[in-house]
Amino acid sequence: MPDRAELSKPRKASALFRYIEGLQREIPWGSVLDAGTGTNSIEWISNLATNRWTAVTGAEGHAVQVRDAVEAARRPQDRIVLGNWAAPTLLAGERYDTVLADYLIGAVEGFAPYFQHKMFVRLRPLVGRRLYIVGLEPYVNAAADTPAGDLIREIGRFRDACMLLTGDTPYREYPAQWVVDHLEASGFQVTAAKRFPIRYKERFVNSQIDMCGPRLAKLANRALAGALRAEGEELRARAIEQIMRDGALRHGHDYVIAAQPAAE
Repeated sequence: MPDRAELSKPRKASALFRYIEGLQREIPWGSVLDAGTGTNSIEWISNLATNRWTAVTGAEGHAVQVRDAVEAARRPQDRIVLGNWAAPTLLAGERYDTVLADYLIGAVEGFAPYFQHKMFVRLRPLVGRRLYIVGLEPYVNAAADTPAGDLIREIGRFRDACMLLTGDTPYREYPAQWVVDHLEASGFQVTAAKRFPIRYKERFVNSQIDMCGPRLAKLANRALAGALRAEGEELRARAIEQIMRDGALRHGHDYVIAAQPAAE
């Protein structure tokens, strides 16, 4: 996935992956598919006792980042694949013991808009034993009931506005219940689900504001670009001030959902 998938992820990945390891228990990882790879997920997978892994990304530049992140640990049987899940030929005929979809559902919007409802049907033939979904509960359009939540929502709306104005597609996150419903409708049995509260830190705030800079530099309306840049810096200052006071901006949840192919 491209830069926003990495930058927008809360830095709680280790807790999420540890939960997945607990669910896996003594079951061998076997062959692993990282269906929406990122540097976080591929570094984790490269440290597991796998037979082989395949990492899929839709962005060429991101494929280079993933390659560089695991170059030392990558084995001859491991591979990075550039492709779009909307293409039926991608990994056609292949099968993996374990499949990870790490923030994939939200990120698909940037590559195949409106394809999310088909994603689990698309993955179903590839899953031999386990499918793990990591996602983020939508927060940009959801009402917030705390000052921290209001601020996180403002940052997300600012980021997405900058993306839309410069021709990019904001990602579309989906709630855990939507995922459960579509998994069950696509031939999977959900075996576990857990939500993880998010504590946003300075790194998240800076990443979201900073990603708008290069986009605003290309905006033809320089007055609008300047106003948006000033708005971003004002958001950054307010957010960092609150983080310094409270330790973090507490708002929203990540989730992990485990599933397996349902009995035929």
